[in-house]
Amino acid sequence: GFALQYRIGQLYMISKHSHEQSDRGEGVEVVQNEPFEDPNHGNGQLTEKRVYLNSKLPSWARAVVPKIFYVTEKAWNYYPYTITEYTCSFLPKFSIHIETKYEDNKGSNDSIFDKEAKDLEREVCFIDIASDEIPERYYKESEDPKYFKSQKTGRGQLKEGWRETHQPIMCSYKLVTVKFEVWGLQTRVEQFVHKVVRDILLIGHRQAFAWVDEWYDMTMDEVREFERATQEATNKKIGIFPPAISISNISMPSSTRSAPSSAPSTPLSTDAPDFLTVPKDRPRKKSAPETLTLPDPSK
Repeated sequence: GFALQYRIGQLYMISKHSHEQSDRGEGVEVVQNEPFEDPNHGNGQLTEKRVYLNSKLPSWARAVVPKIFYVTEKAWNYYPYTITEYTCSFLPKFSIHIETKYEDNKGSNDSIFDKEAKDLEREVCFIDIASDEIPERYYKESEDPKYFKSQKTGRGQLKEGWRETHQPIMCSYKLVTVKFEVWGLQTRVEQFVHKVVRDILLIGHRQAFAWVDEWYDMTMDEVREFERATQEATNKKIGIFPPAISISNISMPSSTRSAPSSAPSTPLSTDAPDFLTVPKDRPRKKSAPETLTLPDPSK
């Protein structure tokens, strides 16, 4: 069925994208990827990755982080329900928790997460792979669903309003929770992370769509083999070096610890949005007098 197709396409995209984005000392290292069983959700796949990010960070964050650091991504995938958790090697108060559900519809289920999130403030964002803007440096015409046309399936060239008429269609629903309990930076970091997550989802789904002819004929076994071979190549490409930081197991609330996590995601790489940059005209602190008289060396 189409749900299986979507899943194969997503797994293919994640592996290929991670490989493309990785370079020596940068990118996504797969630490474990193995079957996992949960009493509530049944059989799934547990994937743990380290996303090395040094040069990908905005300048305001680079100033405060160690030279070698990584984000740990743990994903429990019980398709069509997945949970992903991100924690950071040196920021115990920082975590991102993403729950994902997939359904065969065009995004029309407004109450898909109601049980999980009754008391949370929520903002709903629609992501449209055809018409939403992506950061310019990620744009490739060959990966633009407005222009791409699949040879094998005839899908593509998504025009305005495609969601109403296009078949087959799947929707990926995500509930993203960001925690960063540091006074003064909380809002800024949370907004930044939501923007990064949104960009990643948009780019990844555009690629999964535009690469359809590469994965369309694959079976689940074949895509798992592709994933294994690509991860091996990616780990080699990064060149694993001894970490300069020891990772502690950051304890999460017990309700989330046993939860599953979502399909492995792509490296976080985006510039800080405008609202995070320091205003140019901010008055400088004066620690010295305006004029300073120095003795004339010629005298």
